[in-house]
Amino acid sequence: MAVPPSTYPRRLLPLFLGLFQGALLLFFALFVTYDEPSAQAEDTNLVAHKVYSTFPFFQDIQVMLVVGLGLLLTFLPRYGFSALTHNFLLLNFSMQWALVLQGLLQHLHHGQIHLDLHKLLISEFAAVTVLISVGAILGRASPCQLLLMATCEIPIYLASEWVIVTRLGVLDVGGTITIHIFSCYFGLGVSKALFRATKQPLHPKETPTPSSDLMSLVGTLILWVFWPSFVAVLCQPGDAQHRAILNTLLAMSASAITTVVASSLLERDGKLSLGHVQNGSLAGGVAIGVVADMAVPPVTALALGSLSAVVCVLGFRFLSPLLGRKLTLLDQCGIHNLHGLPGILGAAASVLAFLVASKDTAGSQPSQVSPAGGNASEVAEGRGGGGQALCQAAGLAVAIGASLLAGLLTGTALRLPCLARPPERLCFDDSLYFKIQQDQGESPGPDGSAEEGALALKE
Repeated sequence: MAVPPSTYPRRLLPLFLGLFQGALLLFFALFVTYDEPSAQAEDTNLVAHKVYSTFPFFQDIQVMLVVGLGLLLTFLPRYGFSALTHNFLLLNFSMQWALVLQGLLQHLHHGQIHLDLHKLLISEFAAVTVLISVGAILGRASPCQLLLMATCEIPIYLASEWVIVTRLGVLDVGGTITIHIFSCYFGLGVSKALFRATKQPLHPKETPTPSSDLMSLVGTLILWVFWPSFVAVLCQPGDAQHRAILNTLLAMSASAITTVVASSLLERDGKLSLGHVQNGSLAGGVAIGVVADMAVPPVTALALGSLSAVVCVLGFRFLSPLLGRKLTLLDQCGIHNLHGLPGILGAAASVLAFLVASKDTAGSQPSQVSPAGGNASEVAEGRGGGGQALCQAAGLAVAIGASLLAGLLTGTALRLPCLARPPERLCFDDSLYFKIQQDQGESPGPDGSAEEGALALKE
């Protein structure tokens, strides 16, 4: 008996993931190993120190990505299971895919890749770009589309990051340019190409409810608490790492307070918008990353945090509706307001900082551990403040240009019919992908019927 066409999309997801995990098992069996244990006490103590100093930061970042970011995406009332699960799935898929690519391109020596915590951490940073980018099309794309998007984005990110950090010598310890700006404009490019010039009307399931907004706000608070670890983990231990933690805390504190001020002033009745609070409170962490480990005055961190919150709130209030009307650009989670605008502000601050920094000021040059290992600031040695400022601006241009072009191409590929994009009326609904037990007193709505679920697969 022939298999009905409506079952193909359901089988495509486990087939894709099964083949990927099987290929990864073979790859690890052939190429991946651990370093040989050292018999010398000095080497053993050095390894132990690196593990004990890095793993707490690594755990914080895990909580940020799995719990904090996952909950932040649950503002859609009927898409909470999908937002959390797809975020978790994409994190693991992207991390493993980045580990393979980085191992082959950067860490393959004598046919072997020696795995350590630093390589795993850098792979997780690559996965962050995917988790941010999918926010632009959240709820309107199928899991297969999201996985293909991750498959394309990771190698493009690695190439972009290599050009920006290794070739141009851009100093960006917190990933403001290489992660936040790149992922934002990649996601917007995917959204523009995937939905083309079609204006997406407001979906009835798109409006948050008090309970979904509460869950999203909890995600914001978790991200806010652990964000300094994300910024400081790649800094050289010591003064640079200490400065990065302090500057990040100051910037995020200022952005939290300024968000409340800006949101209240923009609303006629003076009430707060939960969307503003959920995103604007984190904007300071995005902007400060590029200058976090520099010896800037504390007031700089406060000012940057406040300005980033203002541009984020103004983006939600005015720019997003304008881009939707003029460019028919869909940005479901407002990643342009949280990651794009504050990221550009932070990059501009780094240009200004290098222009005004005195060459003989102690500690004015940041100290950053590059993804490939070593000290990334060595690339910038011998340049004056003006030369490094020019490189920072060039890195910003490369990140925006490369990500937009790659996002447009990837979004075009996501239009393939076999990837089972959900029809408009069945977007933002967990019942399309999960078995959900209805409450006894809850009557299924017309959108939640089994008949419509089957219709979605056929379409």
